[in-house]
Amino acid sequence: MIIMEKIQAAYTREQSLNLAPVTADDLPLSYESITAGWLTAVLCARAPGAEVERFTLGPTDNGSSNRRRIHITYNQAGRDAGLPTALFCKASHSLQNRIMLGVSGGADCEAMFYNSIRPLLDIEAPVGYFAKSDPETFNSIIMLGDITDEVMEFCSDKTVMTRARAESQMRLLGKMHGATANNPVLRERVKAFKTFKQFFEDTQRFGLDKGAIAGFAAAENVIPARLFARQAEIWPATLEAVEALDRLPRGLAHGDVHLKNWYVAGNGEMALGDWQCCGYSHGGRDVAYAVATALTVENRRAWERELVTYYLEELQSAGVPRTEFDSFWNIYRQQMTSALAWWTVTLCPPPGTPDMQPRDITVEFIRRISTAMDDLDSL
Repeated sequence: MIIMEKIQAAYTREQSLNLAPVTADDLPLSYESITAGWLTAVLCARAPGAEVERFTLGPTDNGSSNRRRIHITYNQAGRDAGLPTALFCKASHSLQNRIMLGVSGGADCEAMFYNSIRPLLDIEAPVGYFAKSDPETFNSIIMLGDITDEVMEFCSDKTVMTRARAESQMRLLGKMHGATANNPVLRERVKAFKTFKQFFEDTQRFGLDKGAIAGFAAAENVIPARLFARQAEIWPATLEAVEALDRLPRGLAHGDVHLKNWYVAGNGEMALGDWQCCGYSHGGRDVAYAVATALTVENRRAWERELVTYYLEELQSAGVPRTEFDSFWNIYRQQMTSALAWWTVTLCPPPGTPDMQPRDITVEFIRRISTAMDDLDSL
């Protein structure tokens, strides 16, 4: 049975049984099926006597995952324990989301990150309170602290990215990529994650290649003419970049560092969310992907070499042996192609997958990345 048939069969079976979640081993089939008893089981286990008395669900927000906020009221023991009263949740309740996150492994990946990696990582990122993914049904839910009131700005393509903010991104990436160098526990745990090549190959099961090729053709009006004329070379170059990345030293990499996955924390530092593409890989793709999507074309052209130099200094400060600029610069140039694929496929998503991003943001990121490819002669 192919994986999509397996996912559909599991989904149909779950819907027919329609079991309510009771213990922390259970997963809700929808946000509406969540009960105060289940929330008590997953949130209050370490606070003796604490119970969830009532809760309210926020508005639905569906994309690559089913997202919703939950506001919670505890009894006195729960209040005294300082348990979280506002959660931001990501789930794979719909069949479409299970297919997308199940095939790619995104739900498993993010649950593993919040359960085994996040507690050991000293960076600006959300804190997880409960994360579980079922490898048989592909149902999942990630429950994070709702940081809405603490964040200065959730980023988009309209966010004004100053030089200071761009440097903050490089600090976080350098610290994150270098985190495994001095932490043997983290170094072993991250080996359980997929490499980017494995993740990339899994996404091709639902048509990454066809979607990315079609998306490149559909974005002709924002792609530099010189690059678009070499359209037939783009996908082979992307495959070559993925292979090249797989031959490099590995550590913790985020995998999807486009600007919309960043936010400005209350202390003014850049912070990174959405960890469903993270893995055991080289950090060069993260740097290329972050710089290309975060900055206007003009600022990228003016700052990118200095930002890459700054990143390498931060990486060395985190305990990684010194990396020569020229060798990393070639990785940076080449990995623009693999970053572009994440957005051309978003413009033309394969049949049966949900729309992942608003079209205007998708087109802008394609413009920025493809212009970087042209400027850097990535091919």
